[in-house]
Amino acid sequence: MKTRDEIKELRGLKDSELADRALSTEEELMKLRFRHASGQLEQTAQLEKLRRRIARIKTVLREKKRAAQHAASAN
Repeated sequence: MKTRDEIKELRGLKDSELADRALSTEEELMKLRFRHASGQLEQTAQLEKLRRRIARIKTVLREKKRAAQHAASAN
């Protein structure tokens, strides 16, 4: 999935869904780190991809929270 498409999809999700996705991605990253440490992970680029995916999810969550704060303070 291209980055722009992934970001569009993330922006369409609810906050709770984003938090769940962040948690599951972080768990997946932890599993890959264990595999890497034990020498079983051949595609080490997966680690970087997951870190970036987590960052994207957290960025979208932060955008939504800031937008909600801005809307609340405007009222």
